[in-house]
Amino acid sequence: MIPVSHVLTLSAILFGIGVAGVILRRNAIVVFMCIELMLNAVNLGFVAFASGMQSMVGVMFVFFVLIVAAAEAVVGLSIILAIFRNSGTLNIEEFNLLRW
Repeated sequence: MIPVSHVLTLSAILFGIGVAGVILRRNAIVVFMCIELMLNAVNLGFVAFASGMQSMVGVMFVFFVLIVAAAEAVVGLSIILAIFRNSGTLNIEEFNLLRW
């Protein structure tokens, strides 16, 4: 059996990669994928805690986070597609939808 600390370390590394991707990247699709990576890292942490404590509460949290992630994927991709159609680019720095 894999120790909980190893799984939590992997979860923290994945979350850190996601945060770095959100901060450093400028492509909207890559930022969106990094947010999904952070959500999955949190899910991995919930499953590790649920396994370590012999409880199903963490698994229930994972279920709800997956539902939110699926809804976020649908809404996020539609917003990114609409922005791309209007501006012709996916570079976050070039979006000027709120400027006069």
